[in-house]
Amino acid sequence: MENNNNGWDSKKRILVVLAHPDDPEFFCGGTLALWAREGHEIKYCLITNGNKGSDDPNMTPEKLAEIRRDEQKKAAAIIGVNHIENLGYDDGMLVSDLKVRKDVVREIRKVKPDILVSCDPLNFFPNDNYINHPDHRTAGQIALDAVFPASGNRMFFPELISEEGLEPHSVEEVWLSLTAQPNTTLDITQTFEIKLLALHEHKSQIGDPVEFDKRMRSTRHSKDSTDASPRYEETFKRIIFRK
Repeated sequence: MENNNNGWDSKKRILVVLAHPDDPEFFCGGTLALWAREGHEIKYCLITNGNKGSDDPNMTPEKLAEIRRDEQKKAAAIIGVNHIENLGYDDGMLVSDLKVRKDVVREIRKVKPDILVSCDPLNFFPNDNYINHPDHRTAGQIALDAVFPASGNRMFFPELISEEGLEPHSVEEVWLSLTAQPNTTLDITQTFEIKLLALHEHKSQIGDPVEFDKRMRSTRHSKDSTDASPRYEETFKRIIFRK
């Protein structure tokens, strides 16, 4: 399994396409912080507004969407990301249809990323105690279908060219987080604290920050991590397209 060797000889433009506010930080925040500090340009495209992520009986979907948009902006700034496109689909209701695929194709053609980051649509069971959220899987499917064949082929959504001037664009690589079939591991030990600081901004989602940090440290470490020398990593399914 490849470890910390991107093989990139230039600065990259990176687009992160995920379902919810907080997904970028949870799934790959250490990697994104590392890339931002290496000088790569990172932008987010979040498909849903996160308006179902609360059990508070006094919370409304409208208020929660506003809270989570603000939380995400603050968290992204800590990671090193200053551009977020919010597509605004309702949380928990996401389906992979042509409308949302076109919306993501639009963002790909606007941003023209070299690297697209999403999550694995095939990962139903990340562990024995959790069923992967359907929005996560659907967002991954939408992202992959937008990347190939749609974003790079002018026969798909030609109105994006004629009406919006958005020419086709093909990405160089796709990195899928939250995968059960990783082929790439990045050591994020040096940016793990940045990841935690960013996640702390998602106050509506993490509960008590002290207990949250304990859980993160106990579950996100590498196999060779020790108390004296903790190590953390994030894994991906990396697809490099032939040129």
